[in-house]
Amino acid sequence: MLTYLIRRLIAAVVMLVVIIVVVFCIFFLIPKWAGVDPAASFVGKQADPAAIEAVRQKLGLGDPIFIQVWEFFKGIFAGRTYAAGGDVTHCAAPCFGYSFRSEQAIWPVLTDRFPVTLALALGAAVLWLLFGIAAGVLSALKRGSLWDRSAMVVALAGVSLPIYFTGLLSLAIFSYGLGWIDGQYVEIGKSFTGWLGGMILPWITLAFLYAAMYARITRATMLEILGEDYIRTARAKGLSEPVVIGKHAMRSTMTPVLTMLGMDLGALIGGAILTETTFSLPGLGQAVLNAIRNQDLPIILGVTLITSIAVIFANLLVDILYAVIDPRVRLA
Repeated sequence: MLTYLIRRLIAAVVMLVVIIVVVFCIFFLIPKWAGVDPAASFVGKQADPAAIEAVRQKLGLGDPIFIQVWEFFKGIFAGRTYAAGGDVTHCAAPCFGYSFRSEQAIWPVLTDRFPVTLALALGAAVLWLLFGIAAGVLSALKRGSLWDRSAMVVALAGVSLPIYFTGLLSLAIFSYGLGWIDGQYVEIGKSFTGWLGGMILPWITLAFLYAAMYARITRATMLEILGEDYIRTARAKGLSEPVVIGKHAMRSTMTPVLTMLGMDLGALIGGAILTETTFSLPGLGQAVLNAIRNQDLPIILGVTLITSIAVIFANLLVDILYAVIDPRVRLA
């Protein structure tokens, strides 16, 4: 088990380094190859040549590419100082960039909005796992029944309907129509009940989409597993149906579910743009949308890095859960 964990940790660290280099190339190297000045992207379209040249000197965009990559990488772990003549700006570690449009480091912006996105992702994940897996298992056990057909119709609707439609519809019904939920986001430190009231609809809306996908994959996997020889052997031994399903079938069913969870949860932590915009949640997704409108490239770069790191660590957690659920994975 320890050897398995060490291998996965080393792979995660290597992937993190690769991600940082790739993100640097996307934002700094590829635009230069395409004939676009990266410095101009960092100050906006209306900047004068003097401002563009100042940013180029501050970011070191005139240095050789390997020096730029090293400074970018080092800034994340050790901080970075941007200097152009007598103008010196220090970005403390971890330095995910510096916005010269808003004159602030990116990391405090990310940490200020990250808890909102994390709460949204985790709350929705709990709901879609509970209801999606339960619906999928019941549909597989009652294949062809009214429950099976109804659940799959609802799942198909959940997959098909976009977030902004179901989100606005839920606001129109439960907030503006019935008045059951306020629907306005409140910081948890100010009012827990207000915070819960502002998060419940985003959780349900986001979970409705993902629960539908998880129900379908759980049903398909469970149907396949129920036809396996070891399931028939377990039943032939006289084991009760709850033991056969809960102890044997569910263990194999959870493998593809965990794979999906690692990708979905990591991506959501990076920012659920549509959900946060629909419900006016001040999370990473809304920060990215505002940055796109204002052409604030460093914030987009910072959220891109956070998203990549979140996916890496979410999948690392999934690898660990694989080993807990199925000991055979430890030998892989």
